[in-house]
Amino acid sequence: MSNDAAVTQDLIQTLEDGKDGFAKGADKLEKDGETTLASAFRELGAARGVMSDELQTIAAGYGDQMEESGSVAAKAHRGWMAVKDAIAGSDADGVLDAAEQGEDHAVSEFEKALESDISPEFKPVVQRQLDEVRAARDQVKSLRSSRS
Repeated sequence: MSNDAAVTQDLIQTLEDGKDGFAKGADKLEKDGETTLASAFRELGAARGVMSDELQTIAAGYGDQMEESGSVAAKAHRGWMAVKDAIAGSDADGVLDAAEQGEDHAVSEFEKALESDISPEFKPVVQRQLDEVRAARDQVKSLRSSRS
């Protein structure tokens, strides 16, 4: 597997974890009557899906077989997956805190990807998606701050 393919696979997992985390957070927020926050989380989750789809299209061009779920070791370090269980028992502030932690992790994964040996053609895609992930993290922080 090429390095671009390996990085792409890791980023797809990070994005899918974020998409799932935002969906679980939105469900919890909606159940608690926080419809505005739930709507924002659904939009952020949908954006992650679009980003993941873009990377999956790129991955298809590698000719390498992409693994669907990643390794057990990879699962253990993914940020959103580590906080998803905390969402279930949390109030809105707890959900926002968990989302921020997941987003901090996603940013670090994208930064790590940019520092790795990826092709010059792939680098601008990763940079643009990193910018989108940072904007999402900032939005989550802003939502949390506005509740204080």
